Amino acid sequence: MVRVHNFNVSSDGYAAGEGQSLERPFGHADPAALFSWTGATASWPTRTDPGGTRGLDDYLVRDFHRNIGAEIMGRNKFDPHRGPWRDLDWQGWWGDEPPFHTPVFVMTHHERPSFTLSDTTFHFVNGDAQDVLELALAAADGKDVRLGGGADTIRQFLDADLVDTLHVAVAPVELGAGSRLWSSPEELLDRYHRDVVPSDSGVVHHLFWRK
Repeated sequence: MVRVHNFNVSSDGYAAGEGQSLERPFGHADPAALFSWTGATASWPTRTDPGGTRGLDDYLVRDFHRNIGAEIMGRNKFDPHRGPWRDLDWQGWWGDEPPFHTPVFVMTHHERPSFTLSDTTFHFVNGDAQDVLELALAAADGKDVRLGGGADTIRQFLDADLVDTLHVAVAPVELGAGSRLWSSPEELLDRYHRDVVPSDSGVVHHLFWRK
C-alpha cells in the first residue's frame, strides 16, 4: 500500500510557501502554523515534557510509522537547492537521527551516492513515479510505502494513480502562493472516498481511500 500520512496544507491548498532556503525549508510559510497540532499531542516523538493531547490528533501521530517499510520524497523535501548537488556533505535537515527509520528514496534528476544516518539510508534516484515506487516496494519487504512529499511529488503519484490512502491535515491559515497540493480537495473525489473530521486543534483532517 502507498500512503500519504500527516501531510499538512494551508486552507488554500499549499504545503509550503515561496522562497525555500536552507534556513527556511517552508519558504515564507510559518511551519508552526501548519504543524502545531502534531507537536501538541502526547505521542509527538520529540516531546520532552509530560502531557499532550489525546484523541484523533494523537492517534494520527502514532499511526505515522505503523507498518511503514520505506519512504519516498522529492528532492526539495531533502534539500533546498535545484540543479546539480552543491555540497555532498549536506545530509538533510534532520541531523544524525532522522525520523524515518527506513530506507528513503529521494527523487532527483541529479543522483548522488547513498548514505546512512542511524537506521535511515537515503537513496537518490532518477526515475518516474512508477520506477521509484518499484524500488521502494522492494525495500519495504511487504510493508507499506509512505509518500512523504512535497506537494509536487504527491501530485506526480496521484496523477499516475499510485496512491492508495491519503491523510491531509488542513490548517486554518492561507499562504497565497508556493507548492500547492490542490485547489480544492474535491478534485480527488472522482477516485477516492473521503471523510472530513474537524479537530479541536483547529485543523481539519481529510481522510481519503480508493473507491
